[in-house]
Amino acid sequence: MTQGLTGAVMALMRDAATRAILPHWQTLSADQIDAKAADDVVTVADREAELILAEGLARILPEATIVGEEAAHADPALLDRLGDATCWIVDPLDGTNNFAAGKPPFGVMVALAEAGETIAGWIYDPLSGRLAHAHRGGGAWIGDERVTARSTGAQPPIAAISLVFMDPAKREAMMQHIAPHYTLVDIPRCAAEQYPRLVLGVNDCSIFERTLAWDHAAGVLFVNEAGGMAARPDGRPYRVDEAHLPGLIGAASPALWHELAERLIGT
Repeated sequence: MTQGLTGAVMALMRDAATRAILPHWQTLSADQIDAKAADDVVTVADREAELILAEGLARILPEATIVGEEAAHADPALLDRLGDATCWIVDPLDGTNNFAAGKPPFGVMVALAEAGETIAGWIYDPLSGRLAHAHRGGGAWIGDERVTARSTGAQPPIAAISLVFMDPAKREAMMQHIAPHYTLVDIPRCAAEQYPRLVLGVNDCSIFERTLAWDHAAGVLFVNEAGGMAARPDGRPYRVDEAHLPGLIGAASPALWHELAERLIGT
């Protein structure tokens, strides 16, 4: 059922990018960028894109709740709706800090969940036009091509570890006990780019501390449907209605996931 939605969702994401995101790319003025939290900003492009996406998704599935990042920031009570029977989850502009600084990567992310479980996800890169999408039980795709997750083949494996939201003690433990076993690369500060990297042979594994639904719902499904593994450090599946919980591991293969998870247990 969800695969039949891809054409409509893709057209909507492209429309939001064309009308609300790309016109502001590298043209933002200071009054079009607002601080939302420590080390986090929102732009006019985020707000305009979310309005377009919310209106369009309401037409595609009128019965579904819509939880957008900016709407939830304005009204945190919306987060209680993530476990609704059917729920659209929208990140209108992932990687906003990058976008505001006039540099890639950034993307648009949409997911569809049923009772807290993601059943479909779409990740769109407005600059390249790449659409990564996945459907529960239906595989992972880049455009019309089905994809299978592949590791980099590097030894030690290549890891992108997000330290941004970790407390100092956890950050120090990560650098002492995890980092020496991997080749560390910079995180893109954009989940819309990080998750495809785990499937396309760019990175082998990632650790995320903050696990907000709009950042991770689509990407976790994409990695898992591609044959990689993304889950909580104790192996539990990621649920969008538990997005307040910290900690998530993504990897290009189950073997890489388990190796990293075992190391984390010892930290």
